[in-house]
Amino acid sequence: MAAKPKVTKRKSKKKRQVRRGQAHVLATYNNTLITLTDQSGNVLAYSSAGQCGFKGPKKATPYAAGVIVKHAVEKVKEYGLQEVAVFVKGVGTGRESAIRSLNAQGMKVVSIKDVTPIAHNGCRARKPRRV
Repeated sequence: MAAKPKVTKRKSKKKRQVRRGQAHVLATYNNTLITLTDQSGNVLAYSSAGQCGFKGPKKATPYAAGVIVKHAVEKVKEYGLQEVAVFVKGVGTGRESAIRSLNAQGMKVVSIKDVTPIAHNGCRARKPRRV
């Protein structure tokens, strides 16, 4: 007679409810990325143009940014995220359309902040070489 394998039941992990969060949009010349986080910065969902099936120069288009946001918001539905503070970084063409499509997906945009790094001429250059 064969011994029965022991079956252990696991408790289903309950997803925590997050009402307010942050949306970090990185819009470069080559790609657009969006990351949805809670207030303390813990990642809930993320998406990029490559992940959504865009290739080459199509990844940096405003249309791709809209599709990316839609994809990320679908992932985050189970957390109950309703309000987001948007942080935009970069100079790409997907900046504005990402914010617009966040609003169109039913997220309430609380604030928009540009966190693009600005160069300040850096450190001191080397002395010129004398030949």
